[in-house]
Amino acid sequence: MSTGGIIAIVVIALVFITIFAFSIKIVRQSTAVVIERLGKYKRTLETGIRFIIPFFDRPAGKPISLKEQVKDFKPQPVITKDNVTMQIDTVVYYQVTDPKLYTYGVEQPINAIENLTATTLRNLVGELELDGTLTSRDTINTKMRLVLDEATDAWGIKINRVELKNILPPRDIQQAMEKQMRAERERREAILIAEGEKRSNILVAEGEKEAEVLRAEAKRLALIKEAEGTADAIKLIIDAKPDAAYLTLKGYEAMAQIADGQSTKLIVPTELANLTSLLASLKESLNLPDGAQDATKKNTKNASNKDDKK
Repeated sequence: MSTGGIIAIVVIALVFITIFAFSIKIVRQSTAVVIERLGKYKRTLETGIRFIIPFFDRPAGKPISLKEQVKDFKPQPVITKDNVTMQIDTVVYYQVTDPKLYTYGVEQPINAIENLTATTLRNLVGELELDGTLTSRDTINTKMRLVLDEATDAWGIKINRVELKNILPPRDIQQAMEKQMRAERERREAILIAEGEKRSNILVAEGEKEAEVLRAEAKRLALIKEAEGTADAIKLIIDAKPDAAYLTLKGYEAMAQIADGQSTKLIVPTELANLTSLLASLKESLNLPDGAQDATKKNTKNASNKDDKK
């Protein structure tokens, strides 16, 4: 074979290798490639080894990721219903579901989503006051997701979640809110302290009340027991049928207790005859000797004379 023939074979082989190399397209996992043939959409290549016609088929752009993606948009100025301007930034979780629509549906899809998010956010916040905006994150997130998802269906994009990342009111509003929050905390603290003191006083009062009730109950039971003891003692004395000597002795003991008291007044019986009878009974009960009996009679006589003089 001549040199020219060898060169021709080599050139043909290189051409076939080049054509074969350009005809093979490897698509990675979770990606898709849109193929155009002579400038017109032909098909979408999915994951794996795919073949295309060299020089006629070409990718419409970079491989499109089919994974869920997160886009953090910069803060947007919004005005509430009560004319408070604040900055709100959003985070959008989206996923490409149709590579063809994503490629041909809208120019710069991410930029389109950002602008749509800003306008939707202004519409929703404009219907709320400042306090409602701060406390209605979930409501705003849900409404924004529904609006964005419906609008991006034509772009081959699925909006999975929308979150308000930061809500930044003006500085003076923040200071007023901080003062209000501090005052609310102080009010709650004062209420808790007052409720604690009230509860403590109630518990102390209830304890004193229960103690008084228990003391009164104990006193009542003691009086009952004492009365029952006295009644039993009287009953026993009555059942024993005491004689005059016993009764006279008990009367003497009662007079001795009166005389031994701390009072400055002295009670003297008006009937000395009773006293005489008392002493006579005592003599008989105690069996005093004759000398003691004479002394007793003498004292009784002197007491009678003094009483007559009075």
